[in-house]
Amino acid sequence: MRTCLGNVSARNSESEELSESTSTSVSRIPIKIIVEKSGEAQGELIRYLAPRTVDTIIRTLPMEGRVALWKEEVYFETPVIMGGEKAKSKVEKGDLAYWPMGKAFCVFYGESQPYSPVNIIGKVTVNLELFAKVKSGSVIRVERV
Repeated sequence: MRTCLGNVSARNSESEELSESTSTSVSRIPIKIIVEKSGEAQGELIRYLAPRTVDTIIRTLPMEGRVALWKEEVYFETPVIMGGEKAKSKVEKGDLAYWPMGKAFCVFYGESQPYSPVNIIGKVTVNLELFAKVKSGSVIRVERV
């Protein structure tokens, strides 16, 4: 019996390791954000921040639009129609968000705050400084890596 319990214990340990690595890749979805004539940034959508919103956006990718600027935020209208989900009035530098009022995907690259509450959906992980140089009207594309 000790042998069986030992094997069960070893299997449980392997299973836990597998589910930990699986849940990490399932809950954090890598994306890239490409801005015409400006460059590319990388980020991740983080499912637990707003699960329904993130799932809807993932199903809609790739998305493309024209950049609009507001303070230190780049955003563009999307075909996604969602209400508030864990909506916040405060964001951090590097946050990715969905703005229900404007049906928009937002990148907060500075210290500004949203016009109205947003669903935080992820983070920019590489090249956040790109967004400070983006011009209004530029084509922007978000796609899964």
